[in-house]
Amino acid sequence: MSEYYRLIRHQGNQSLFQVVEMSVTSLVNEQAFHIQAEGLRGTGKTTIMRAARALLPPITRIKNCVYNCDPAKPHCPLHRQLSLAEIAALGTEQVPRPFLEISQAAKPGTVVGSIDLAKLTDTHNPLAALLPGTIPQAHRGIIFIDEINRLVDTAPELADVLLDVMGTRPGRVQIEEAGLPVVELPVTVCVWAAANPDEDPGALCTIRKQLADRFDVTVAMGRPVSEQAVIHILAGDTGSRPVVGSSNGISLDLDTVSIGEEVRRLLAKLYIIYKLESLRTVIAMETAARLNALQAGRNVAGLIDLVQVAPWTLKHRVGEDILAAIMAYLAGLLSNQPAVMLPASESIVVVNQKKATYWSLLWSSIKNKLASLRHSQSRLPGCGRSSQANGGGAQFIDPLHTKIIAPPKSAMPLSRLPDEQLVTRDSQPHG
Repeated sequence: MSEYYRLIRHQGNQSLFQVVEMSVTSLVNEQAFHIQAEGLRGTGKTTIMRAARALLPPITRIKNCVYNCDPAKPHCPLHRQLSLAEIAALGTEQVPRPFLEISQAAKPGTVVGSIDLAKLTDTHNPLAALLPGTIPQAHRGIIFIDEINRLVDTAPELADVLLDVMGTRPGRVQIEEAGLPVVELPVTVCVWAAANPDEDPGALCTIRKQLADRFDVTVAMGRPVSEQAVIHILAGDTGSRPVVGSSNGISLDLDTVSIGEEVRRLLAKLYIIYKLESLRTVIAMETAARLNALQAGRNVAGLIDLVQVAPWTLKHRVGEDILAAIMAYLAGLLSNQPAVMLPASESIVVVNQKKATYWSLLWSSIKNKLASLRHSQSRLPGCGRSSQANGGGAQFIDPLHTKIIAPPKSAMPLSRLPDEQLVTRDSQPHG
């Protein structure tokens, strides 16, 4: 049994297992589905994602093609102009589906591509040629990025590359080197990422919102919440089992799952009413709902699938108030209870009103405590308003009725002060 199926599933990591398998299913159907896991360090995010390479079925490519060209749809500069007969003459081969990583020390040349120095320095037949980087070589596979929030902060140029790769389906990558023609390649690749949002520089959605929006789903990775789960992890007990129905445990044919028309209308309504910033939000919600239905063995994705995947697709795209309003509305629909969809502006007003009520109650509580303290202090010897005990000098200041004297005029910014007021000179010369 593969290492992936030996990993223990518990309440804190169940969502990550599910979206990993959803992404693999999407990839097998030749569609990219980008996922991100956020959570505390040491909870097993990276372990689960790396182990999931065991789920990937092999691919058939043109023999020795470093770009992993599909014989039926060649895309690389070496093979895309060839006829089917010419491709057949080259032959094909079956190889493991790519699972490559972009490290914190990666450079743009190693990620995108650069001049092939081995060919250029060949003493017998020097040739100026391109060497594909990590992304072109991962075509039809997975790219994994650990601690992506740190990478985006320290290497913003790599974030720009990922924007192109994840911005469309298929993505694209452009290799440029002086003296060589520009090469633009389509790439179908799923980007998997892990992040520790509680550490500097923070969550990806606050560092680079554009890139965060490219991820179809973001799930929170939690700690085990039961002692038994920890015991199983320490003992290395076998965890989950493959799903019956496919060789690698993944149900494969996404084309067999449609989306209910009422769900599609609901997605459109959510987009308009809540003024969702990106169309990718509702596109990801629909795709995730279909994948969720496929895993559950249903041919039509319905409201129950949408409710399950909505937090994963919305968490990194909208504020907590909007997310809560949408989930409350969907839960009402699911339970057949009257549900009201508040416009985005109204839902924010409701949340702000609740916050204002909270602060008002808190301030009233503080004032009551101060009044109680004042009353108790006034009953102590020598602590009256104008007690004459011990010489009559003790005074109790009432903080609720204290007059505050403000400066005669408001402060002026330094930029508006005359130069002579910014620089002072000693009146006496130094001896």
